Amino acid sequence: MKKLLLLLFALALAAPALATAAQPPQKQAWSFNGPFGTYDRASLQRGFQIYREVCSACHGLTYLKFRDLAAPGGPGFSEQEAAAIAHSFQVAAGPNETGEETDDNGVRLQRPATLADVIPSPFPNQQAARNSNSGALPPDLSLMAAARKDGVDYVYSILVGFVEHPPKGVKVKEGLNFNPYFEGQAIAMPQPLTSEAVIYADGTHASLQQEAHDVATFLAWAADPQMEQRKRLGFEVVAFLILFSGLLFLSYRKVWKGK
Repeated sequence: MKKLLLLLFALALAAPALATAAQPPQKQAWSFNGPFGTYDRASLQRGFQIYREVCSACHGLTYLKFRDLAAPGGPGFSEQEAAAIAHSFQVAAGPNETGEETDDNGVRLQRPATLADVIPSPFPNQQAARNSNSGALPPDLSLMAAARKDGVDYVYSILVGFVEHPPKGVKVKEGLNFNPYFEGQAIAMPQPLTSEAVIYADGTHASLQQEAHDVATFLAWAADPQMEQRKRLGFEVVAFLILFSGLLFLSYRKVWKGK
C-alpha cells in the first residue's frame, strides 16, 4: 500500500511536466540530408524571401553577410542581386562630415547596407527588442537550425504547429501562444506564417507547409553555409585515399614480385 501511494504521488508530481513537454518534431525529407545531399537553390531563394518579408521584422541574421547570398554553395543570387538586396536594408552609419553619429532627435544615422555588411537585427539592442515584443527577446536566426535539438525539423514543426485553441484542460498564460512543439507548449512568438503570407517570385503556391519548408531550408543553409564544399572536399579526400591505396598496392606487388 505504501509503495502504491508513493507511486501515485510521483505520478502527480510528474503530471504537470508531462503535460507541457514538447512533442517530437515532424520529420521531413530535406534535399541536403545524407552524404550526397545538396541545398535546393529555389527553396533557398524562397526561404530568403520569407525571411526578408516576414521574419526580418523581429529577427536578425548577424552571423551572415550580404555577400554570402552570392557566394558558392549559397542561395544562388548573383552579386548584383545580392547588392540590390543589401541596398534595401538600413544599417548604422559612421560619423558624417561634421563628426555626428545621430540626427537632431538623437536617432542613429542610417545608410543603405553593402555586400560587406552583416544582415542586421531590426533592433539596435536587446532592450529595444524586448520593449517591442512585450518583454520577449526574439533570437538571432543565424544558427537556429544548428542550435536546437532536431535542428531543421524543429524549426519546421514550430512554424506549422501553432494552434488557435489549446486542447481541453491546457491553459496558456496571457501573451503566450500554444504550440505543442515548443518546450512548455507556450511560446511568446505569435504565429508568423499563414497560407499565402507571401507571393513567391517564382510562382510557387505559398501554402503554410511550403513556406515553413522553404524558410527552414534557408535557415539550415544559414547555420551551415559551407556544407556542400565540406562534402565535396570529403569526397575528394576519399577518392584520393582510394587511388593512393591502389598505387601502394601495385607498388607492393611489383617490389615483392618473385620474392
